[in-house]
Amino acid sequence: MFGADKGQSGPLDGKGLCIGIVQARFNESVTDALARACLEELAALGVAAGDIEHVKVPGALEVPVALQAMAEKDRYDALIALGCIIRGETYHFELVANESAAGVTRISLDYQLPIANVILTTENMEQAVARQVDKGRDGARVAVEMCNLLDELG
Repeated sequence: MFGADKGQSGPLDGKGLCIGIVQARFNESVTDALARACLEELAALGVAAGDIEHVKVPGALEVPVALQAMAEKDRYDALIALGCIIRGETYHFELVANESAAGVTRISLDYQLPIANVILTTENMEQAVARQVDKGRDGARVAVEMCNLLDELG
């Protein structure tokens, strides 16, 4: 039906999906918590542990190149980018936040592959910790929802 809402209409279904996760190690206590929450939610959505590849890179700026390498394998239904950038006293925060986000988006569009961007950008560690579990779960849900939607769209 023309104009019908093509949004999520039922429960998310991750069965049979192959998901790649790229986790930045910088601010590792936060990114480890993001990864745990993400992996738990993927399992709850039906994604088999054997269908998940999880790799780590040094920091957020390295995430896009690892995503690109995974996208080139043409075996993943979706990818998830995990990272944590905390504002400091210099322009470096803006550079890392903007460039990592642009790289993630470019890979997604170039490969027509859903990528859930869960690279947190916060003012301080307290904000990062407050978001680490919910955003980790959100990344899993976004990846599965986008796979379900793209499958529905054909």
